[in-house]
Amino acid sequence: KQWYQRRVAITAGTINSLRTDLLKDDIENLYPKCGILFPEGLKYLKNAEDREEVRRICERFGPYKDLYNGVGDGPNDKTLEDKFFEEEVKMLMLSFEQQFHFGVFYAFVKLKEQENRNIVWIAECIAQKNKNKIDNYIPIF
Repeated sequence: KQWYQRRVAITAGTINSLRTDLLKDDIENLYPKCGILFPEGLKYLKNAEDREEVRRICERFGPYKDLYNGVGDGPNDKTLEDKFFEEEVKMLMLSFEQQFHFGVFYAFVKLKEQENRNIVWIAECIAQKNKNKIDNYIPIF
């Protein structure tokens, strides 16, 4: 569940609101009221002005240090959203290592959703004749 809170705090709350007319207090209301960034990190994120500042803020908190590794704007670089999807897949795969719980059904459905996203990605790359990016899907298992 924490991966979802990270995604909400960083993408929806901060990065997606950088170029909008939202007030800082409105941005703060988009953040979850829990997690590692709460409350200090969210105060910093609320006042972030660009993506680099968001990166610097995130790198100050333990689990977020590696979040931006490999993230960039180059043709072979991953997006921040891709990194979140990769982390989600890793966590969902771990649910299959335990027994006697219903989490495997949730994980199965979420992994099927990721598989569908991968198929759409590959199909879009083929349709756009952009085969050099075809391997940028998020592998499952």
